[in-house]
Amino acid sequence: MDLQPSPGAGAAARADACATVPLLNCLLREVAEPVPGPGDRPVYRLPGGRLLRVRGGRRPAEPEVYAEGGWYPVGHTELVKLVGEELRRHTGLPNHELPAEMIDSREAVAALLTARARAAPPGDPYLRSEQCLLTGHAYHPAPKARGGGPHAGWLPYAPEAHARFPLTLLGVREETVVEEGDTGALDSLGRVPSGYRLLPAHPWQLELTARALAPAFADGRLVRLGSTSFPVWPTAAIRTVYAPEADLFLKFSLDVRITNDIRRLWRHDLLKLRRTDTAVTAAFEASPPPAGAAWLGDRGYRTADFAFEELAVLVRDGLHGRVRPGATPLLAAALTEGFPGSPLAGAADPGAWWESYLAAVVPPALTVFAGHGVVLEAHLQNTLVAVDASGLPVQALFRDAEGVRLLTDVGRRAGWERLVYCLVVNHLCEIAAALAEHHPGLDPWPAARRALARHDLPEIPALLTSPDLPGKTNLLLRWTGADGADARYRPLPNPLRVPA
Repeated sequence: MDLQPSPGAGAAARADACATVPLLNCLLREVAEPVPGPGDRPVYRLPGGRLLRVRGGRRPAEPEVYAEGGWYPVGHTELVKLVGEELRRHTGLPNHELPAEMIDSREAVAALLTARARAAPPGDPYLRSEQCLLTGHAYHPAPKARGGGPHAGWLPYAPEAHARFPLTLLGVREETVVEEGDTGALDSLGRVPSGYRLLPAHPWQLELTARALAPAFADGRLVRLGSTSFPVWPTAAIRTVYAPEADLFLKFSLDVRITNDIRRLWRHDLLKLRRTDTAVTAAFEASPPPAGAAWLGDRGYRTADFAFEELAVLVRDGLHGRVRPGATPLLAAALTEGFPGSPLAGAADPGAWWESYLAAVVPPALTVFAGHGVVLEAHLQNTLVAVDASGLPVQALFRDAEGVRLLTDVGRRAGWERLVYCLVVNHLCEIAAALAEHHPGLDPWPAARRALARHDLPEIPALLTSPDLPGKTNLLLRWTGADGADARYRPLPNPLRVPA
């Protein structure tokens, strides 16, 4: 099942369907227990004892609860209430913020559906893949929440609404500029008065921080210089935009909670960025990973000392010279959600397509881990997969130094667990499930086992024989107020294990 809702469905029903899928996924993964029994709909027991059944499959839907001798459908609003009641029982903790985010996420989907009906998707397949994630993170309870603000405030900058917009150009007094790494690409975006340096800004972030920045505009530390002469396209990450004309990615702060975190470029992350990116770049250059994989480096950042996090902008490598000639990069997450022209759905030989996908994605991530102690955050949203003219995967590109971990900092056991979650659970399991759904009869796991077994890592035998894999508990993390970077895992059945 593609996650793109049927155009014939009513807007409200389509929004409910999109918002229900990830919420059910979280509930079933993190706190529900399967109840064996007959029937074509899986049944689960919730912490309070209630029974819940769903239409099963890769994306559960149509939830029903058992009461008074029968099954009764549960709409999205009722599901939010049910989830809140069950989590209070399960954790003993109240939480008034997360249910509001769940509702906000559903309302955001409704707004996006309306906006998409009036917008044309980008013609470029890469940009189309970045902007197709209407449902988004399949295992987060509120993946489309946008801080609860008015829809008019964020819709002009929403990738899911096929937005594109110019960046605001600011001049920052030279003596207040803080920068590290290679930020020279920023200077080509416009001209500045004497005594100032150029700083592009995300228009939404300027709106969000208008009150805090007002004194700097008043005393001349900041001046407005107009806008870029070209539009930028927001990618799936929302605060990261791509400028095709300049072949440049720019990542900004956004003072909005999106999934688990307030999406600022935090000072502590920026201060360690160069060390991390340098380590990853060196790992890719020292022993070029198989299949010509590439790292989209975070070259450097620029900001102002009086608004270090609020105005920070990160400069990331573009695609030219990194994507194999003749190949088309696509966001891996888009392959699981579905979009017009998806090579996963249209694969003529799905087994060969999967073998090629594994050959592109798996070796680079394991090679830099084994040889250089680098843990790529190789999940669906940080991986681009380039395909040839026939749609066959030929190359992987990885991004986001902020999510990378180094074994010298986290230790091998924690680093391996993170890699397994990002690469196998978040990434390969989702691609495999989507492929099997589009191509019934395909068993993707023998090929995955072979692809992993080719690597001489001491952790591989346990990975292939363990009954469990680590599944991140985003619902419980948010309910208990844990730090967004504080990953906690629940054991999930391991499809890599050969059935007895």
